[in-house]
Amino acid sequence: MQETFEQLSRNHVLFVTIIAWITTQSIKVVIGIIREKKFDFRWFVGPGGMPSAHAAGASALATSIGMIYGFDKVSFALAAAFAIVVMFDAQNVRRAAGKQAQILNKMMEDIYWRGKIRDIQLRELLGHTPIEVFLGLVLGVLIAILLR
Repeated sequence: MQETFEQLSRNHVLFVTIIAWITTQSIKVVIGIIREKKFDFRWFVGPGGMPSAHAAGASALATSIGMIYGFDKVSFALAAAFAIVVMFDAQNVRRAAGKQAQILNKMMEDIYWRGKIRDIQLRELLGHTPIEVFLGLVLGVLIAILLR
């Protein structure tokens, strides 16, 4: 078990990926505090918002692998393909689910005011805008380069 933790502590790619995620989530908290004038812990662990931690983590992972093992290796190709899928999902699939949640919440509100069902709200902020994903990607690459 101790050997496993020692190996993990030496894994630079994992370290860079985690730092990219923590950095982007922290930026979301700062933006939230400035915008809302209050602190909400959900900003640190929740999905959505500027910049995309999904894009930052995935791009930091791919960039680190490319810088350490080479951009012509299969490991980089796998990480880059993974990053593309993650960013596509963060921007498109999860954003569509968020829009569906908005519509369902409006329907529930309409039904609630007619007295036929109790109010249940779905989480609407699930995905990212293209600019949130792009800035997350740039941030992830920069963090990987800086922590090289």
